[in-house]
Amino acid sequence: MTATITTVNPATGQPIEIYPTMSDATIDKVVDTAAAAQQQWAQRDFASRGQTLRAAAAELRRRRDDLALLVTREMGKPLTESRAEVEKCAVGLEYYADHAADFLADETYATSADQSWVSYEPVGIVLAIMPWNFPLWQVFRFAAPALMAGNAALLKHSPNTTGSALESEQILRAAGLPEGLFTALLIAEPDVPATTERLIADPRIGAVTITGSERAGSSVGAIAGREIKKSVLELGGSDPFIVLADADLPRVAALAARGRFLNAGQSCLSPKRFIVDTSVVEEFTELLVQHVGRLRVGDPEADGTDIGPLARRDLMDAIDRQVQAAVAQGATVLHGGQALDTPGFFYAPTVLGQVRKGMPVYEEETFGPVATIIAVDGPDEAVAVANDTRFGLGASVWGADLDNAVAVGKRIESGACFVNAVVASDARMPFGGTKRSGYGRELASAGIREFVNVRTWWAMKEPGAQAPVSE
Repeated sequence: MTATITTVNPATGQPIEIYPTMSDATIDKVVDTAAAAQQQWAQRDFASRGQTLRAAAAELRRRRDDLALLVTREMGKPLTESRAEVEKCAVGLEYYADHAADFLADETYATSADQSWVSYEPVGIVLAIMPWNFPLWQVFRFAAPALMAGNAALLKHSPNTTGSALESEQILRAAGLPEGLFTALLIAEPDVPATTERLIADPRIGAVTITGSERAGSSVGAIAGREIKKSVLELGGSDPFIVLADADLPRVAALAARGRFLNAGQSCLSPKRFIVDTSVVEEFTELLVQHVGRLRVGDPEADGTDIGPLARRDLMDAIDRQVQAAVAQGATVLHGGQALDTPGFFYAPTVLGQVRKGMPVYEEETFGPVATIIAVDGPDEAVAVANDTRFGLGASVWGADLDNAVAVGKRIESGACFVNAVVASDARMPFGGTKRSGYGRELASAGIREFVNVRTWWAMKEPGAQAPVSE
């Protein structure tokens, strides 16, 4: 097993910290401890569990500035975005502390039994495989419902955000979470496939959730299926942003720029394909390029920075390959289009026009600061282009006629559709995708019910006169 994990500051390319990884024997002890802790935790009522989560929310806010700096140094987003992420985690914890008891309350059913009901019970240990792009939010949006449901949780985070993983564990411990109930597993990347398979096969692991690439999700889903374990897959996206002919172009273009280039475009649910009616495409494009041109790229720790570096050099190289291939096939660079000649992994915010089917930026997810503009002739073609993808995470439709925009949205295949709003996750609403973007849901009542056993109860005061004549 690889001995260490080294984190690197993407703004400088320099190492930050070196962490020792866990041996198989250590991981086995972690699972033992988690299983024992979960048995005790499951006996606590929702009020007791909620008190711990509220304390964790307070701890997040107390450590906000230090946590934000750590996130920024590990994966590159501007400090303003990192601070907002910390607050979103706190809100998510409080949301489940407030609502889990209602979401998982027993439900009575009217049958011929004297009493019949459904209970929602913990599955045991939830294994989470989480990405680097929102290194705190991704953790707490699974941990809050999993823990409130009475489960233990094991986190396999991305190596480049190892510090964030360990801080997440420390925050929960400082809030009073029992030892071993939530543990960050430090596994070097070459060892992840074998260790993940071994963990999912362990009978004490009741469910697995992953946010990541198609490849990783497919692998995890296959193992979970083989082991007959519950799984939630939140994978890639190539979200359409449909601009109808009657859209408020100045306002929509401003929101398009902010939505696409948040976190340097490294978000599965950010708008990636701007599908614009031909009657307004010229004006929209001009406005979008103007807004993108005003974005400040630079040191993510400096005030006023809008876009920091990409999280890793390989990610910067991958997005550049997609852009250059599109240009070679006829796409037009309207802004940016290249890596910046500076230390770190900076890529210029890019807008591509004349994008068409067959180009990598049309067919693949663009996980970086690249917006693609596709001109279409009317709503029917807009819907056809929006659905011409293997992904189905989010979608947005923009137009002055709300009923018409909703009608267009209903024809798009996606897990979420936002009308005149940028797609974002919210603890109060279920979040997840369809097609190759995955299955299952996070957040809201649907999210917490992914991590429970739905148990049916049928109770008679005394034995009946005869047995059922059918199963």
